[in-house]
Amino acid sequence: MTTSAQAPAGDLSATAARHLLLNMTPNGSLGRAGENLFVVRRGEGPYVDDADGKRYIDGLSGLYCCQLGYSYAPEFAEAADRQLRELCFSPLWSSSAHPTAIDLSERLSRIAPVDVEHTFFSGGGAEAVETAWKIARRYHALRGEAGRTKAIARSGAYHGLTLGALSLTDDPGLREPYGPGAIETRFVSNTSRFGLALEAPECTDDETFTSRLLSELEAAILAEGPETIAMLIAEPVQNRGGCITPPEGYWPGLRALADRYGFLLVADEVITAFGRLGEWFGGDLYGARPDIVTVAKGITAGYAPMGATLVSNRVVEVINQPGAVLNHGYTFAGHPLSAAIALRSLEIMERDRILENVRGHQAHLARRMAKLADLPIVGDVRGAGFFYACELTGDLDDGGFSDTARAALVADLIPRRLREAGLLARVYNRADPLVQIAPPLISDRELLDRIADIIAATLDEASARL
Repeated sequence: MTTSAQAPAGDLSATAARHLLLNMTPNGSLGRAGENLFVVRRGEGPYVDDADGKRYIDGLSGLYCCQLGYSYAPEFAEAADRQLRELCFSPLWSSSAHPTAIDLSERLSRIAPVDVEHTFFSGGGAEAVETAWKIARRYHALRGEAGRTKAIARSGAYHGLTLGALSLTDDPGLREPYGPGAIETRFVSNTSRFGLALEAPECTDDETFTSRLLSELEAAILAEGPETIAMLIAEPVQNRGGCITPPEGYWPGLRALADRYGFLLVADEVITAFGRLGEWFGGDLYGARPDIVTVAKGITAGYAPMGATLVSNRVVEVINQPGAVLNHGYTFAGHPLSAAIALRSLEIMERDRILENVRGHQAHLARRMAKLADLPIVGDVRGAGFFYACELTGDLDDGGFSDTARAALVADLIPRRLREAGLLARVYNRADPLVQIAPPLISDRELLDRIADIIAATLDEASARL
């Protein structure tokens, strides 16, 4: 009998079309002629192999998860085996816990931002964001400010697809099919400077740009009513929109406004934590002092599902006051297996000096990516650490793409050529066409050069056809 692990790609695609519903996918197109599913069968180092045996550089670390690539399986298998033989499951529920989750919470407290020493576990990033919202609401209610029922997020932001997290996600195409948002959210500008050169050339200066952003935010706070704002959520480097970095002084400015008006500051580090930017937490690069931090993805290096919401001492002092109950939880929060995997991942990252690898190569990657801006189709290159994006410009006078150019280049040629050259990267074909990479943190200079070379050749061809 042929197992799925051995079946041809066409057979797997046909089976998927009959039985599997994929995330964020037009599932009805699967199984049609020329629409075979891309099936990843195995991984090794920074590479994955498809069902036909072709090898690719995993330029997106799975989905920003696989910090360590794919060669540490024996170590993770040993950690999993030991944990499952000892205890397969025990909930973090009703005054009950287990040693592995306790150990992980203590370990996280040692690397978390200053004063953030408490952990609420969950199953993934969206759940971590939902938890942040509930903790913020509970915090304000216990302080006698139950009227703080609104959130502030940033334009273009993505914080997850559960109903609460979706309310904080600025994408009408994702939100509108499901009706009104569960959380009343005000959106303010993100920190992208691309396109501001003509409108506001002075914003090339960090101090001026930061002042502009914080002034807009303060105006929004005052318009909504400061007493109604529960929290502001932002990523240190915003993923959606293409690796948007903040100007100097922005995060300290967010902290000052949070303190002035009494809301909580939440750093969504689901993507940027655990080495992606060369630090345990990306916000450390930018002077962030959040009250709450959400994490997932890289916490287990992709070897198991897990999310977590890290909470500051001053918030916990309120929600843990005598008689207070945090009526919130997930059955599999802090699952022993996932906790054991996370502990082993942190151990490997420290032992094998993974952060140092990113720090040692990030300047080289920055130089290689910056050169792409010379190509006619590239309007902007931005990012940090091992996390970069090229924003593309098209054939229209305003830099946009005609329907013909978008279909031919962004939807077809660019993703096809990248994959034919053996690179898995993200190509956005929405309002802001982008090519994005987030390679495994074990990548060396030679591999980073290969990634940059493939992108350069692909975008050079696209430029010629534009």
